[in-house]
Amino acid sequence: MDGRSSRISSSLGPDKLYNRPDAGSSPLAAVDKYEGNPLNPRSSFLLLYTARALRGFGDGFATIVLPVYLARIGFDAAQIGLLAAAALLGTAVLTLAIGLFAPRHDLRRLLIAGAVLMVATGLAFPAFEQIGLLIAVAFFGTVNPSTGDIGVLIPLEHAALAQGAADRDRTRVFARYSLVGALSMAAGALAAAAPQLLTANGMTELSALRTMFYAYAVFGVVSAALYYCLPRGNIGHSSAAAPLNVSRVVVYKLAALFSVDAFAGGFVVQSLLAVWLFERFDMSLAAASLFFFWSGVFSAFSYPLAAIIARRIGLVNTMVFTHIPSSLFLIFAALSPNLTAALGFLLARSALSQMDVPTRSSYVMAVVTPPERPAAASVTAVPRSLASSLSPALAGILLGGPFLGAPLIICGALKILYDAALLFSFRHIKPPEEVRA
Repeated sequence: MDGRSSRISSSLGPDKLYNRPDAGSSPLAAVDKYEGNPLNPRSSFLLLYTARALRGFGDGFATIVLPVYLARIGFDAAQIGLLAAAALLGTAVLTLAIGLFAPRHDLRRLLIAGAVLMVATGLAFPAFEQIGLLIAVAFFGTVNPSTGDIGVLIPLEHAALAQGAADRDRTRVFARYSLVGALSMAAGALAAAAPQLLTANGMTELSALRTMFYAYAVFGVVSAALYYCLPRGNIGHSSAAAPLNVSRVVVYKLAALFSVDAFAGGFVVQSLLAVWLFERFDMSLAAASLFFFWSGVFSAFSYPLAAIIARRIGLVNTMVFTHIPSSLFLIFAALSPNLTAALGFLLARSALSQMDVPTRSSYVMAVVTPPERPAAASVTAVPRSLASSLSPALAGILLGGPFLGAPLIICGALKILYDAALLFSFRHIKPPEEVRA
């Protein structure tokens, strides 16, 4: 990370972490009063970042191991796509429920409940082989077939981070959060090669794959313990939280646009991208895990860079003008004649495609009042999950067709349209730090 990002902890004092108004904070910050006895603010952030790292590591190997496991028990590409769609649809429903409960309940308890659900998911996946039961596990579980910021715990952590960050530091805080998530997912992707090591030492392939899901459950247990250490007053503020009010129109417009982006992204969620590499180029699990590791590393170090760029050209411009080239690289990968060229374009895409993640999260938190933040995080997350749940099933069908690269091209084209619409609709709506600048 750059020197500026490394100074996040020292630049965030307790007053800023709980949005108490100061000379450099938004006028809206006065609305968001902190209640309770605070834990050391940096300790609270550390707990959230550590939990994010554990969940990211688990998702990193689960997204790659899952399609391999499903293929080994007899599923084809279309069925794998259907299961990925069920997982994303279930995430949308659970996220919507979280949005309804969060304004009136302690966020710490909701985070713990999400971690417990992660434990149940890890235990349930290896327990069944019937398509109907596995779809149910995917729907109600927490395995995220994509690498994006979609998940039942994401909006809760976003609300917690936003409550603790001053306007001028908010994007860097989200960049650090995204960096932790991406690096942990990259490490998890590398760990996806573990089943091959286990089989080389005498374990059957199915047993080795199931062991990975049990490890996923263990990470859920540790995450729950970390959330338990958070003080209620740090992330729960039921008296100040509120449903959408003055920011409703802006949030709904953002949610509609984000849903287009998510629908496009559903065509190339990591599980299906792994299927494409397996089918198109006959990659091994070990080779795929190495590729996804480096892809995750490239994405991770784009996050602090996104914060720097956003300070210079603004959040919306950063979202748009890094996203368009990444979509073009995805299209080029689909048309590549060999594995080397395809991986090169995909790695170039990874270096750019996730720069909109911390900037998007920061922008949503910036354009709403502090009491509306939990609701805004949920309202923008739910359509993303719903939209992204529609396309994996279509992508699975396309992967069984004559042109395997069709999902990648559709994804790239739709994302470019989304970027153009976002720029046209929100280029004049500035967050507080850009207005003051």
